[in-house]
Amino acid sequence: MKIFKLRTLKSLWTLKPLYRTFRGHPRLLASDVYSQYQSVRRGEQEIPEYFNFASDVLDKWSEIEKAGKRPSNSAFWWINGKGEEVKWSFEELGFWSRKVANALTKVCGLQKGDRIVVILPRVPEWWLVNVACMRAGIVLIPGTSQLSAKDILYRLQASKALCIITNDTLAPAVESVASECHFLKTKLIVSKGSREGWLNFSELYKNQSADHSCVKTRIQDSMNIFFTSGTTGSPKMTEHSQGSLGFRPLLSERYWLDSTPSDVIWNTADTGWILTSLTSVFDSWVFGSCIFVHQLPQVESAAILDTLCRFPIDTLVGAPTLYRMLVQSDLSSYKFMNLKHCMSGGEPLNPEVMEQWKRKTGLDIYEIYGQTETGIICSVFKGMKIKPGSMGKAAPLFDVQVIDKNANILPPGQQGEIAVRSKPIRPLGLFSEYVDNPKKTAESERGDFYVTGDKGTMDEDGYFWFIGRDDDIIISSGYRIGPFEVENALIEHPAVAEAAVVSSPDPLRGEVVKAFVVLSAAFSSSDRESLACDLQEHVKKTTAPYKYPRKVEFVQQLPKTVSGKVKRNELRNKEWGRM
Repeated sequence: MKIFKLRTLKSLWTLKPLYRTFRGHPRLLASDVYSQYQSVRRGEQEIPEYFNFASDVLDKWSEIEKAGKRPSNSAFWWINGKGEEVKWSFEELGFWSRKVANALTKVCGLQKGDRIVVILPRVPEWWLVNVACMRAGIVLIPGTSQLSAKDILYRLQASKALCIITNDTLAPAVESVASECHFLKTKLIVSKGSREGWLNFSELYKNQSADHSCVKTRIQDSMNIFFTSGTTGSPKMTEHSQGSLGFRPLLSERYWLDSTPSDVIWNTADTGWILTSLTSVFDSWVFGSCIFVHQLPQVESAAILDTLCRFPIDTLVGAPTLYRMLVQSDLSSYKFMNLKHCMSGGEPLNPEVMEQWKRKTGLDIYEIYGQTETGIICSVFKGMKIKPGSMGKAAPLFDVQVIDKNANILPPGQQGEIAVRSKPIRPLGLFSEYVDNPKKTAESERGDFYVTGDKGTMDEDGYFWFIGRDDDIIISSGYRIGPFEVENALIEHPAVAEAAVVSSPDPLRGEVVKAFVVLSAAFSSSDRESLACDLQEHVKKTTAPYKYPRKVEFVQQLPKTVSGKVKRNELRNKEWGRM
């Protein structure tokens, strides 16, 4: 990555987006957007050699807060639905996170560059550890609470993490594999009680000094490692830097989340997913917004809707599954307190769901698109025309194109692979590498591009349209069929709550389209054979007839990753007998 030095960190804080936020301007002028976008794409944007999100962003907001130049709302606001509540200002966040940083370094013996696995649900401690690791230069590896003992073993061994932090629920799983993890030295537990062989996290950090000097980190230093969701193959360790996670939103964040210091942002994704790091850490706090968190042991419609009615949430961010679930409810009995902006990411959202949400709430859903490796690279920005089914235009910092097998850029309307230009200058938001896997890192590049592995098209207006993962494409009797279009057609039928489409072996056609369907409550007792025929006829009328599902199976639920993506590979493996 080409690095540009700034003379002082003061100039970092006079970048146009942040400057206008401080001056009370909620939007960038169109001319500013265009000029900055062009300079970033040409590699002309100044980038500092040294940067640390904790000291250069969070502590700056603390100073602004003390000076009375920020709205009085909290920086962090957590509830658990049982009456418990935690609120922190930026100053309080700094106070507690410095204590945690001292606990990790002075008691656990962790140093800059060491790795720590953190597997916690949506609890305040997760955020404290995030900020503490930034202060100490420790590389944080988040994981979902749904991990099994085998998953934890793989992550600990692959990452060579020296420390793990988890709770009572997963402690037994960690204990069952700890003897096989030779690098693991310290186990911390977030618990109200004690457990043999573990240090109690709360007792440990609360007894530490709040005096801690933030380490000096270079912008390319490793900050987080995410294990990819693993819809295909073994999870890879995707490394992000201080620059790709922390500094990037100073240049580009205004364009997709578009938050201000007065906003309250609620993201419902799991803590193991990069969307939570982006939305609920870096990309909200860069602009001084309040991060709202509901512990949500289970994501239920009633709990989500009740929270939107009781708390002044401005922006809601969630997976398509969230909105598919919410539109099944009677929304006429709910009045949202302050909701203005809704966003969806993880996989494409069906246009039918978008239309239902708009009709029932009066609110649009803005789509975002990205990967663990890239963060957000496409989105429908505020004020942009919404084309249902499209994931919007390329985000600043990224030159997104649709390319062929030879890395040639394809013209609008032609199907190819979605890719991000990575040469001659690697864009700041792109991941650094797959750790300890140079082969996979190299394979992710084609010519001058990082290849996402997703099939798509771009229209004449620059909007991108998702077709499917490269390995999700179904070829039946010579026809190439993307699963999303068939799923869209199915979801338009009132009997369908959710649907996933994969290939299934066929002696005549090689493979055919098979649909796995979750029925809506009103049709749960319907005759399955008759309903399958109705759905097939519906798809024939809604899209090209050759795309209709020749096989239909009704299921109670679809297998999903923690980020809400449907695990089509699991369904496909079942069909082809590879489980």
